[in-house]
Amino acid sequence: MRQAFSFSRLAGLVSTALVVLALAGCSENIVFVDREPFNPPPDAASGFLGYYTVSAKQTTCGNCHADFQAKWKQTRHASAYNTLAALPASQAQPACFNCHTVTSRGNAATSPSGWETVKDSAYRDVQCESCHGPGVKHVEAVGQGNVSVRPLAKIGLSGTGTCADCHAESGTHHPFVQQWEASKHAIADERQTRGSCAGCHGSRGAIARWSGESNYAEVNSSELLPVATCATCHAPHGSTNDHQLRLSVRDPDPDRNLCMSCHLRRVEPGTNSSRANTPHTAQGAVLLGYAGWRPPNFAYDTARIYGSHATTANPKLCAGCHVNSFSVTDPASGSKVFTSVGHQFEAVPCVDSRGIPTGETNCAFTTAARNWSSCVSSGCHASQAVAANLYNSSKQSLKFLADIIWTDVDGDLTVDPFPQDQGYLPRILVNAPGDLNPRDNVITAADGAEFNVRTCGVGHYDHEDGSYGAHNKFLCEALLSASAAYLKSTYGFLPAPPAGIQATWDRWTTRPVAASGAAQPIIRREPFPVMTP
Repeated sequence: MRQAFSFSRLAGLVSTALVVLALAGCSENIVFVDREPFNPPPDAASGFLGYYTVSAKQTTCGNCHADFQAKWKQTRHASAYNTLAALPASQAQPACFNCHTVTSRGNAATSPSGWETVKDSAYRDVQCESCHGPGVKHVEAVGQGNVSVRPLAKIGLSGTGTCADCHAESGTHHPFVQQWEASKHAIADERQTRGSCAGCHGSRGAIARWSGESNYAEVNSSELLPVATCATCHAPHGSTNDHQLRLSVRDPDPDRNLCMSCHLRRVEPGTNSSRANTPHTAQGAVLLGYAGWRPPNFAYDTARIYGSHATTANPKLCAGCHVNSFSVTDPASGSKVFTSVGHQFEAVPCVDSRGIPTGETNCAFTTAARNWSSCVSSGCHASQAVAANLYNSSKQSLKFLADIIWTDVDGDLTVDPFPQDQGYLPRILVNAPGDLNPRDNVITAADGAEFNVRTCGVGHYDHEDGSYGAHNKFLCEALLSASAAYLKSTYGFLPAPPAGIQATWDRWTTRPVAASGAAQPIIRREPFPVMTP
């Protein structure tokens, strides 16, 4: 069993080796002494061990934790020092190195330490101890056979000793945490304690679901953590995905896509539940084109209806729009005044008069109030103005189609009997009330239409798709048109649609006749190859 780590013992080992070599003279009897898997910490007061072999980027921790060492070595953290050192002196200020080396930032250290006090090459880069804290006590304990001394890192972002110590630089550099704090991912949601909800509504549950990991400081705490922190989506030790993400954002398979792992839950109507006619985070299925209830008269030429945002033109899918970076410059000087890193997760974020994101979500959908650069940088739209006009046109179109099925006059998000609410469903509730019942074991035309209008409508549900057609206007237009047309053909007491609507219905309910060469009823898109039916 390895003895406890001590500097006196290490010095003794080195002295013994030298004596043996001196006495050996020119003889061939050379005694080799195994090198201990640690070096004396350059900053002995802090106990930071740092690199074991600087040239090989071999961390001291990695001598035992080889699996983590191998993953970490492929990350940008492992080259953080050189990334900064390669910059001109005017850009690489001395204070910057405190986030590109092993220091008191991001761990349990309570005072300046590591590189902050001893500028030794052993402390270059963002190493294990940058998050886990000084390793010397852990090494000493393991040497005595005691593995209970475990310097666990935090996954939360409250207080000090977290990712926020470095990834919260404001202004032109790293405002990741500031923008995250303005997102719904930062909410400490009580649903993380409710069984099946925990896997998406809390950091612990999501990490456990994606990786099974439980080695972090808060694992046994009763503290409510945010829905998602840095370590929820990003694997701290590294991964094969972009930006150390736990799952890919590029994979069109919803079971392997990071965002869709949560934003794709109840996507079609069910039975025997008060919520059976309501979607729950169906955004992924809307984007990929298979959400919603398909009425018998629903005509389509593929198993899914693809919107342009779910094709090879947008390889990052959800993240392609919702994690969008852009720079804000001063018009007078042309100098950069802010870099948005897209961690509010708003595709078109609200901005102030300078163009800096505000964190608000209810501003007008105009080019003055929002930044639409994600729509332009992809090459899909010619200008922000074009994108804004298309968005607002789609929103109005879908609201018009949805209101025929149900207009929520009083805004209570509940289908009330006609004439309290307007549209087909309120009339069905009066004349055939048993058909609009999510608690039974039958999915009627009324049940299916309610699910579709709550998914694609504008202002019909607090968990609607919410993109107003941006995720997939083609699917939503088809679902709403076909649902309304089928309700009209099923229930004779329903009035005819307003003028002009019938043509839209026909577009999505008239089946093509192959022999005639008639145009397909769907605007075809080129999907990802693996998604081709």
